[in-house]
Amino acid sequence: MNFEIDDDSEHASHSASERAAAAQRSTWVSVGVNVVMATLQVVVGVLAKSQALIADGIHSLSDLVSDFVVLLASHHSQKDADEDHPYGHQRFETAANLVLGAILLSVGVGMVWAALKKLEAPETIGTVHSIALWVALAALVSKELLFRYMLGVAKRVKSSLLIANAWHARSDAASSLVVAIGLVGNMAGFPLLDPIAALIVGFMVGKMGWEFGWDAIHDLMDRAVDEEEVAAIRATLVATPGVAGVHDVRTRKMGDMIVVDAHIEVDANLTVEAGHNIAVAARAAVMQRHRVLNLMTHVDPAHRPDHDHDARPTAP
Repeated sequence: MNFEIDDDSEHASHSASERAAAAQRSTWVSVGVNVVMATLQVVVGVLAKSQALIADGIHSLSDLVSDFVVLLASHHSQKDADEDHPYGHQRFETAANLVLGAILLSVGVGMVWAALKKLEAPETIGTVHSIALWVALAALVSKELLFRYMLGVAKRVKSSLLIANAWHARSDAASSLVVAIGLVGNMAGFPLLDPIAALIVGFMVGKMGWEFGWDAIHDLMDRAVDEEEVAAIRATLVATPGVAGVHDVRTRKMGDMIVVDAHIEVDANLTVEAGHNIAVAARAAVMQRHRVLNLMTHVDPAHRPDHDHDARPTAP
């Protein structure tokens, strides 16, 4: 699952401190909701003898871990560049996504295992108390509202880490819906539906964890941004006065920011200083309009674009 960040026409960006502050505010709201719901779900699940509700409560507990991962990541990713990290610390967010994915995957596997063990002994499954259903419905509503709030904040500050955490809350709402259906079935005389609901929740959590982790691995391997965003950056370069053409625009993700390399073509009769000034203007335009952390430009004469990028080492 690749969570892309929508850009508006001006590609407005937010400073690292603004994004970190927004992340902290929304995440502390999530912490509050998860503390209340996890406690309620586990306690009522035990008293009402509902494995599905207990599983959903454990899912909410895993949310607390992911919330603190987000808080830690937002704190470290806003640090300025230093000698050891000349491009800054934005990839701390990507690493946090990898940790979040691993947590969800392990929690999901544990849920599936517990549900399967329960299904092996169906005689131990009893009828749950109706209060479990009310708690599941309360969790469904609270997690859906939390998702909408967090996603709005994430899109406003353009943070893929917050988007991932918001969709984690949406997965909680979906799992609470599954639990509610399982509880209704259990109370209607089909006791196996409670552990089956717990099994489905486990699969949902594990799948979400795998997708988060897999995306983070690709980003850590310098995955490029989507073609639409590359085209927008190219258009900004071409629109810069003095730029006759653009080729070899390469991008790689750095947390929620982008590092770009590009070859720009200018009039071959210009002085080195004039060509340099055009490159500086092109870089400034891209940095202003897009979420670009750094742009490295290579100036080529317009009548003969440099083909060094096509060179490949030959075998001896």
